[in-house]
Amino acid sequence: MNQWKRPAALCVSVCLTALFGLSFSSSAWTQSATAAQTPVNSPVAPIEDPLANSAKAAPKKVSKAKIINGIAVVVNDEVITKMEVEDRITSIERSLKAQGTQLPARADLEKQVLERMIIDLLQVQLAKEQGMRIDDLMLDRALQRMAEQNKTTMQDMRNQIEKDGTSFAAFREEIRNDIMMQRIREREVESKLQVSELEVDNFLAAEAVAPSKNQEINLGHIMVRIPENATPEIIAQRNARMQEVYKKLRIGDDFAKLAATYSDSNEALKGGEVGWREQDKIPPVFIEAVNKISFVGGFSEIVRSPNGFHVFKLLGKRDIAPVAATGTVQESNVRHILMRPTPLLTAAQIKNTLAELKQKIVNKTATFEELAKANSVDTSAAKGGDLGWVHPGDTFPDFEAAMNKLAINEVSDPIETQMGFHILQVLERKVSDDSKERKRVAARQSVRARKSEDALQDWLRQLRDRAYVEFRNEQK
Repeated sequence: MNQWKRPAALCVSVCLTALFGLSFSSSAWTQSATAAQTPVNSPVAPIEDPLANSAKAAPKKVSKAKIINGIAVVVNDEVITKMEVEDRITSIERSLKAQGTQLPARADLEKQVLERMIIDLLQVQLAKEQGMRIDDLMLDRALQRMAEQNKTTMQDMRNQIEKDGTSFAAFREEIRNDIMMQRIREREVESKLQVSELEVDNFLAAEAVAPSKNQEINLGHIMVRIPENATPEIIAQRNARMQEVYKKLRIGDDFAKLAATYSDSNEALKGGEVGWREQDKIPPVFIEAVNKISFVGGFSEIVRSPNGFHVFKLLGKRDIAPVAATGTVQESNVRHILMRPTPLLTAAQIKNTLAELKQKIVNKTATFEELAKANSVDTSAAKGGDLGWVHPGDTFPDFEAAMNKLAINEVSDPIETQMGFHILQVLERKVSDDSKERKRVAARQSVRARKSEDALQDWLRQLRDRAYVEFRNEQK
């Protein structure tokens, strides 16, 4: 099943893909689990996670009628069953064997699989709480794009998936959850990242002093996570765990097997392989360690970050062609009003509301700024929805496409993007020299990618640490 590429719609921007401990949806980065949807209905007492220090949400009750094959773990008000865990382990074992990775001990693999299923389920839960829904039509389109990317038909793709031992219905739900996880990450993390002009200036200044090589690198990664608000004792325990891993590496143990056994990152169940990344989009603290690896197949020293301890293996390195300047580029000074569905506010109701707001602006019974401050859920609301000058590639493709079609001062009809529903207004446009502006756009994207790695990892860590999680099969 994992041979199938995820649809391109799931990968809005390469820079959004999380590198260290995170995935942003493509099959090269994601090992998602089919989330359990069994509601919890009978009293349970929380078992304290020794690595978590934040308050847990109060659990709901578990209904005995719902316990069909045994509960592996309670996650907030839902459960993951033992059968689901076994199915996922079987899939992971098949995938690891196919790539030639030595299998970790069964108990270690089960812990890894359970943790990944927990984190995936938490993201899906949050997406649903915020009113996100992926309807069957949207899902069918994503699956069709997936088949096209794999140069096959839907029927042939379905036949292969079922031949591999996975029901197509389960595969559909996995893709549905992938899309939801992608969107909630974009909403909760990516939309809140800000890159200042000073940061861009500093990046360009550093490049001028020591230009980065025009290369991509393929990395293996093992991360031992440090929980939020960890005590010195917990940090010492985490460090000791990484030291154990590093000792095994130095005596020749297989990196991929150790990643599948010990790593807390999303790519752990793929043997730690991250995939190809441009060097300038990798955080400096990591690339500095990677650049010290003298040969392909070698591994780095242990690196400490705010989120954990890391060690990297250099799996490959290749040159990439420079991007030539093309002349000029258009920038737009734009503002918007953003609204999102909630359990009490449907997408249809939001579109109607935004259409009414547009009419008020057109009729001049209210200003765009007033309505943005009163209705928009974006951080730009305080500034009347003003996003400032938007460069090509700065925002989501659907947003940029709608923006580029607008005349000056025209208000758009409601549009949908990964962030929710918007109406837009372009106030000004200007044309800049592409050779200079292109460098700034590329620099901005690199800075954003570097920041997103840390921000996304921190968000997932908080999501996990603050959840109510009770293991029912003595997995801790």
